[in-house]
Amino acid sequence: MGLRSHHLSLGLLLLFLLPAECLGAEGRLALKLFRDLFANYTSALRPVADTDQTLNVTLEVTLSQIIDMDERNQVLTLYLWIRQEWTDAYLQWDPNAYGGLDAIRIPSSLVWRPDIVLYNKADAQRPGSASTNVVLRHDGTVRWDAPAITRSSCPVDVTAFPFDAQRCGLTFGSWTHGGHQLDVRPRGAAASLADFVENVEWRVLGMPAQRRVLTYGCCSEPYPDVTFTLLLHRRAAAYVCNLLLPCVLISLLAPLAFHLPADSGEKVSLGVTVLLALTVFQLLLAESMPPAESVPLIGKYYMATMTMVTFSTALTILIMNLHYCGPSARPVPAWARALLLGHLAQSLCVQERGEPCGQSRSPELSPSPQSPEGGASPPAGPCHEPRCLCHQEALLHHVATIANTFRSHRAAQRCHEDWKRLARVMDRFFLGIFFSMALVMSLLVLVQAL
Repeated sequence: MGLRSHHLSLGLLLLFLLPAECLGAEGRLALKLFRDLFANYTSALRPVADTDQTLNVTLEVTLSQIIDMDERNQVLTLYLWIRQEWTDAYLQWDPNAYGGLDAIRIPSSLVWRPDIVLYNKADAQRPGSASTNVVLRHDGTVRWDAPAITRSSCPVDVTAFPFDAQRCGLTFGSWTHGGHQLDVRPRGAAASLADFVENVEWRVLGMPAQRRVLTYGCCSEPYPDVTFTLLLHRRAAAYVCNLLLPCVLISLLAPLAFHLPADSGEKVSLGVTVLLALTVFQLLLAESMPPAESVPLIGKYYMATMTMVTFSTALTILIMNLHYCGPSARPVPAWARALLLGHLAQSLCVQERGEPCGQSRSPELSPSPQSPEGGASPPAGPCHEPRCLCHQEALLHHVATIANTFRSHRAAQRCHEDWKRLARVMDRFFLGIFFSMALVMSLLVLVQAL
C-alpha cells in the first residue's frame, strides 16, 4: 500500500509539473481542469456545502459469479461489480470554460469516497478499496465502479437437502457516518444479473434489494443500509444420481429377501449386505453435510430405509426359525391355522404343490386300522390250530403298532409341513408390506425432485 501511494504521489507531481506544450488541446484542457479542481481540494472531509446536509449515495450491485458456497462453515463467496454514485459539491465546473469537457477519469484515491462496507463479511482481511478510476462529471457526480470478491456469512438450512433453497443476504452500509450525514439507497429493485456466469450447483432465482434504517445500541442516530438477498435453489441432479437413486434401488432390493427360498441360505445375508451398503452411503452423505440440528430430507430417508432393512432382517430370522421347526415342534395353533393358513394363505395365493391358487387344503382323514377278514395265513406259533384266536390277536397287535407308527410319522411330517407353509405365508405377507413401504418412501422423496 505504501509503494502504491508513493507511485501515485509521484505521478501526480509529474502531472502538475508537466509542461502544457507536451499535451494536445484536449489534454491541456483536462490538465487545466485537474489543476483548478484539486488546487485546494481535500479528500478527508465529506464533500457537502453545508455540514448539516445529508450526502446521498446510490449503490448498484451486479452479480458476476458464485465462486463458492461453503455449507459446513456457512460462508458464501461471490464476485461482484459494485457501483457507487454520489455528488461532490467541490468538484463542479462549467464545461464551456474547458472546451466542452464534461467528464474526466481520475484515480479514486484523489477524491472523497464513502466508507460503505459489507457488514456481514466472514473473512479476516481488512476492508480495502480497489484501485480503480472514478468518472467525474461537470455537475459534481462521481461514479465509482469497482470489482470485489466478497466472503459473507450465510445461514444454511439443509432440512430439504438436496432439494433445498437458500437465502443469503449481503448488507452494505456506512461504517462511521449516520443517516443524517450519509444516506445510502439502492439503484433499482434488485441487483443486476445480466453478466452472471451460471453455476453448476446453484440456480439463481433473483437478488432483490431492500433498504433499512436501524438504530444500534452504540449510537443514537439511525444508520441506513441496503441488503441484497441472493435467492438460490440447488441443482439436485448430481445428488439424485450419486446418492439418492442408489439408495432407492437398494431399498427396493431389501424386501426381496422375503422372496428367497429358505433353503438357499442367503436370506439373512442379503439383508446384512443391504444394511452395510446403506451405511456406506450414509457416511458419504455425512461428509458433505454441515453439522446442524435439523436432519436433511435425504438423511431422514436413509435412516428410515436402514430401520426398515433392520426390521426386515430381524423378521427374516424369526421366519427362518418357523421354517426349520422340526418334527418335535408343537402343532400350529388353531387360530394360526384358521387365520394364517386359511384366509391369509388363500388371499396371498400360497398353496401346496399341485394345489390350485384360491383353494384351501382339504383335511386328510387319519388312517384307521381295519380288522383282517377272511382266511389268514397259517400261524406260526406254539398253537398248531389254524383258526385259533391267539394268532389273530397277535396279527392285530402288529398291524396296530405299524399303523400307530405310520400315523405318528405322518402327523409329525404334517406338523413340519404346516410350519414351513406358515413361514411361506409370513414371507409373502411381509414381502408385500415392506415392498410397499419402500416404494412409498422412495416416491415421496423423488417427488421433491420434480
